[in-house]
Amino acid sequence: MALIPDIVSPYLVAVAAGWIVAQGLKYLFVVARTHDWGNLRQLYLSGNMPSAHSATVMALTTLIGFKDGMGSGLFGLAALFASVVMYDAMMVRRSSGEQGMAIQELIKSLKSNVALPRSAKGHTPLEVVAGAMIGVAIGAVVFIATK
Repeated sequence: MALIPDIVSPYLVAVAAGWIVAQGLKYLFVVARTHDWGNLRQLYLSGNMPSAHSATVMALTTLIGFKDGMGSGLFGLAALFASVVMYDAMMVRRSSGEQGMAIQELIKSLKSNVALPRSAKGHTPLEVVAGAMIGVAIGAVVFIATK
């Protein structure tokens, strides 16, 4: 008997669980570091440990691999999608975040009246790997819960 009813898409459950667990852990890590329970923005902001992007796409990819087979075209597509998302989180978004912080420092040092732009933080390789491992675990749990 499946723990998740058939009317609920296990694929969407894996995606939601990956995001919720990673963002929840992100919040708890910030609380452990700062001893401040009021920093609720960590529940939805990007960046920091672990990568919710990685957890989400790997939960989906893992579930597809278990349900549809590692040799399926859908798994291949999911693996490609996950690779692009994780590469982007590590390389492109991290680079643009560093550039954003540099622009903020430049504006501050010039004492300019220009409003500081928001700088979206990307992920380190460790944050991406941690998120991916969380996602694999969640995908496996959802697979077992829907058997």
